[in-house]
Amino acid sequence: MAFSDRENDDDVMSEINMVPLIDVMLVLLIIFIVTVPAMKHSVNIELPRASNEKELLKPETLNLSVKADGSYFLDDQPIADDQLAARMKAESAKQPQPDLHIRGDRDVRYERVAQAMATAQQAGLRKIGFVTEPQAAQ
Repeated sequence: MAFSDRENDDDVMSEINMVPLIDVMLVLLIIFIVTVPAMKHSVNIELPRASNEKELLKPETLNLSVKADGSYFLDDQPIADDQLAARMKAESAKQPQPDLHIRGDRDVRYERVAQAMATAQQAGLRKIGFVTEPQAAQ
């Protein structure tokens, strides 16, 4: 520390107090000494390799349409109620599993769409979506 006269208190002190900086440096040194051995005692594992390329294999899309009278169409082919479960079961066994897109007519009873959804769930299809038309802008 510098000694100064009481008369010249207006002068700017040009010295930097180094003690707090040294304390911080010593604390950081102790932290690094403690953590380095812990980092070296890690478990050796072989990490999986990943690539950033797009996946070229796209899952198929299974389109189920429900007409106003309640009849089902699977990929634009009419299908009976009793055949629907077997066909969905066969589709759910594929790898990758196809997405099911349900298109219901505006006037169809909700019961028919709910039956199709329940059949898809029992068959094991996990990806189910609904296809709608956007409302016209006014």
